[in-house]
Amino acid sequence: MAGVAMAAVAMPSSAMADPVQINVIDVSGNLALTQQVFDNYLAANPEKVSRFTFTKAPAPELAGKIQAMQNANRMDIDIVLTGADGLAAGMQLGLWEDLTPYIDQIGDPNEVLNPGAVTLQALADMQGVVIAYSQQGPFIEYMPDRVADVPGTAEELLAWCKANPNKLIYARPANSGAGRTFLMGLPFILGDSDPKDPINGWDKTWEYLAELNTCIEYYPSGTSTTFKELGNGTRDIAITSMGWDINPRYLGTVPASAEVAILDNTTFIGDGHLFSIPKGLSDERRAVAIDVLKFMLQPEQQAITYDAGYLYPGPSVKGVTIDMAPEESQQVMAEFGRPMYDELIETTPIDVILEPDLMIEAFRKWDEEIGAGKGD
Repeated sequence: MAGVAMAAVAMPSSAMADPVQINVIDVSGNLALTQQVFDNYLAANPEKVSRFTFTKAPAPELAGKIQAMQNANRMDIDIVLTGADGLAAGMQLGLWEDLTPYIDQIGDPNEVLNPGAVTLQALADMQGVVIAYSQQGPFIEYMPDRVADVPGTAEELLAWCKANPNKLIYARPANSGAGRTFLMGLPFILGDSDPKDPINGWDKTWEYLAELNTCIEYYPSGTSTTFKELGNGTRDIAITSMGWDINPRYLGTVPASAEVAILDNTTFIGDGHLFSIPKGLSDERRAVAIDVLKFMLQPEQQAITYDAGYLYPGPSVKGVTIDMAPEESQQVMAEFGRPMYDELIETTPIDVILEPDLMIEAFRKWDEEIGAGKGD
């Protein structure tokens, strides 16, 4: 598979007999938040897991890969870490285990998760459980030494783009959290007739994106390229989210001096990462996967998802605050976080990403009518 990277966590030598290897695929970047959680589980449960293996791949490849394994009656993946995009594609094909029978073990998401994560959880229909959550954005991120007049409305952003061709960038929504947040946020910003219906209710959005397309050079297949180009001066404005603002500045990909702005009439689009289990596992491996999910929802493990701001805030479980996070995470937030984010979370309307079938339709329409011929 293209774009795949492998890693493994080995079992301590003192482990008991007959533990199993658990194979994890990450198509959302979630391991940036939860790698330590897997390490912690292995250390605490060597009698259950001999090691974890990790595969990273683009979200659009996920459903085909899982379906091929299921058709061959050889399911080699035990845990899927996905965004709503990969989850939706798998739901359309009936790839995921219904986790409802395991609520007594993992806890009722409606009681365990914070209110924003509960709204995202409802879309998953128990074919996944939200393990990280963010109000996302959208925002625009810009370099103040290169952008004199910062756009404050969608119309001003379009005018700026046309006056500065090829200097605005955002990633393909089907494989980018920041990209899909922009796509799903625009109908609210522009006042479309039905922000939840991308086919019949987004006339203003599709017209706007088509106009914006005239001054955008190309659409990266992944979000990280967006910020490499913002950081190296190729682009001056990038569509971003809270996490994609904080984390690249922490990493040094984007200068610390970068600023963000929010467009008028913005409604935040709640999004996150989910833990799904493919159909076709043995009872033993499925039981371990469920136990890993239960472990990952513990507050002390959830606090780790603050990480370095990658999906700010990060935790999906109630009552998990930054003071519970590792000291390094607290330092990152102190240096690279923005107080305005917590203020905006409290004052800005928040909605949730599209339902799975509608999300797939929106991605398909964008790919065909906006992004066609402009991929990397």
